Amino acid sequence: MTLYVGNIPYAVKEEELKEIFQEYGTVVSIKIITDKYTGRSKGFGFIEMENDDQEETAVKECNRREIHERNLVVAKAHSRKGYNERG
Repeated sequence: MTLYVGNIPYAVKEEELKEIFQEYGTVVSIKIITDKYTGRSKGFGFIEMENDDQEETAVKECNRREIHERNLVVAKAHSRKGYNERG
């Protein structure tokens, strides 16, 4: 399962987030969403941990964790049903 990470300070890079989440297990993948025209961070992203136990621990420990004077929002990501479906 994948984690949603919101309220990421715009200056934070993927490597810095990875260092934080590695404290709670193996980070399989990480992606900070950026604006397709400017390349600037949109302030949220997704992290995949190795297993559900690690993800649960990361949610408990990182949700509301302060980084660069902002509190992260961390939760299990939900798929967007109907997204990319044509009807």
